[in-house]
Amino acid sequence: MLNSISEFFNRVLSVFSTFRFYDFLDIVVVAIIIYVVIRIIRETRAMQLVKGIAFLLLMYFVVNLMNMEASTYIFKQIFANILLIVCIIFAPELRNILEQIGKGTARKNFKTIIHPGVAIDIAEIENGIESVIKACSNMSDTKTGALIVFENETLLGNVIDSGTIIDAKPSRALIENIFYPKTPLHDGAMVIRDGSVYAAGCILPLTKKNVKSSYGTRHRAAIGLSEESDAVIVIVSEETGAISVARNGSLTPDISDGDLRDILMSVFVPSGSSADDKIITRLVRRVRNNDK
Repeated sequence: MLNSISEFFNRVLSVFSTFRFYDFLDIVVVAIIIYVVIRIIRETRAMQLVKGIAFLLLMYFVVNLMNMEASTYIFKQIFANILLIVCIIFAPELRNILEQIGKGTARKNFKTIIHPGVAIDIAEIENGIESVIKACSNMSDTKTGALIVFENETLLGNVIDSGTIIDAKPSRALIENIFYPKTPLHDGAMVIRDGSVYAAGCILPLTKKNVKSSYGTRHRAAIGLSEESDAVIVIVSEETGAISVARNGSLTPDISDGDLRDILMSVFVPSGSSADDKIITRLVRRVRNNDK
């Protein structure tokens, strides 16, 4: 036992004895590169790909440990071509990363400190939800079209970049004013992030699925974004005034104010919490970009 411990420490000492300044510099450079790449991709769909690759690596480790030859062979073939697969599927995201590096956005990430967590008051979340519900109810009566995105765990940096940053406290008047037909931002989507109206006039990806002919562009855009993220999207039809919700690639049409409240509360308000809670009930671990 003592010999094993002594041998371990001897190996550690031998590593440090040959450790050079350039080795330290090499580690720092690699760490910075990894940090910047994560900062850039975490607000894109590519972050979901990273999670998927991490899961596959874990599965490969397990099947290799258990000597499952057939499964190990399949995983080896996948990882042998993973770089090509990533380049083909996520060509737009890779192009966006290179554009950000060229514009200097990536350099700003060196100056940004990771925010450890943002405390969100349950009362603020519920008040924001109520503001959206009241605005949607009024817009439904007047048949004013609206598209409201509630960001969830998947960050929507690419969507937000396509619109205008507002970052304001949600209110019925503000939401109705943004979607008033004669305002410049009414045609795009509004993004609710961390309980605030974060952006408006945003462009969403359209679904490629065959949908009902009665569904307009807003409905197709809402379904498209729900296919690519875990966001909850609320739609108010300008033709019928009906309120719909898109989530997980499916659309729930013509719902009441009460149904909308139940859906939003179940997703964004922890169970057992009340509007009077003044304690931290949710930590949103977000890295905030300086240019947003």
